Amino acid sequence: MEISDTWQFLTNHTHVLLAIRRNPDIRQREIAQLVGITEGAVQRIITELEAAGCLTHEKVGRRNHYTIVTNADLRHPMEDRHNLGELLSLLED
Repeated sequence: MEISDTWQFLTNHTHVLLAIRRNPDIRQREIAQLVGITEGAVQRIITELEAAGCLTHEKVGRRNHYTIVTNADLRHPMEDRHNLGELLSLLED
């Protein structure tokens, strides 16, 4: 059996959150470049994260300033004792 390198441990949702955690004023275009996805995919992910209560944003001039809701619970039953802030802290540089 050949090992595939096409999958990753972290989802694009997690990658988007990490990019925002590192720079809350980051542009969606920059997130797309960092994560390796389209700007449309970034927009969809941000919308989903906001709908799930994991992320908020406010307009500052022509830009968005994002705030991660670090006390948001993780969604999988195996992770329900932890929150988003704990996960992102583990993954910080």
